Amino acid sequence: MLKLERLVIDNGGFLLSADLSATAGAKYAVIGPSGAGKSTLIGGIAGFHPIKSGHILWQGAEITDALPGKRPVAMLFQDGNLFPHLSVEQNIELGIDPDLRLSPDDQERVAQAIHRVGLAGLGTRRPAALSGGQQSRAALARVLVQGRPLLMLDEPFAALGPALKADMLDLVDTLVRESGATLLMVSHDPADARRIADEVILVAEGIAHPPQPTAKLLDDPPPALRAYLGAPDLP
Repeated sequence: MLKLERLVIDNGGFLLSADLSATAGAKYAVIGPSGAGKSTLIGGIAGFHPIKSGHILWQGAEITDALPGKRPVAMLFQDGNLFPHLSVEQNIELGIDPDLRLSPDDQERVAQAIHRVGLAGLGTRRPAALSGGQQSRAALARVLVQGRPLLMLDEPFAALGPALKADMLDLVDTLVRESGATLLMVSHDPADARRIADEVILVAEGIAHPPQPTAKLLDDPPPALRAYLGAPDLP
């Protein structure tokens, strides 16, 4: 279980509070108004923003002050962060060793990840030779080979068209189910949450609220989320 106990994350003077728990193996969408702190939440959990107060615990162990690389977290950003001068295979290998020194077992993990995300036969290509959807798959494969139990997605498929984005969300859903990882996915689109998330963490007005079932929250949104979604006010 992931627990955020009276947590306050400081992102350049913007403070986000969170006091919530996330069940291991479940899938969560992180939604809310623009600028509310959705990326701040997962960035703080991943160790990229300082913690002003409170605690982060994973499976009962304190990770509040751990370096990002020492946390049980793999994170996929919006731009994918693929290196243009490296092949797809090398970009994925970076998820295991930044120096690209891999054992035979590691190389097999990379090969399996390439196959699993549907890029078999494309490992020697550079990112520029791939479509947008294929680049997203390569970035996802690099996250997969890390084998971390917490997977954070910061709108990595926002630039894709509706059909490609749906395909990627379905792939993430399948891979997370297979691995048993806990998913926290930032999205500005409630349809993404309905497609993949068991529960939703609403981030609004400087607070990351405890998770609620996806359909329940989106069918009857609170005022902050209602204004963001453009939903009509209740009588």
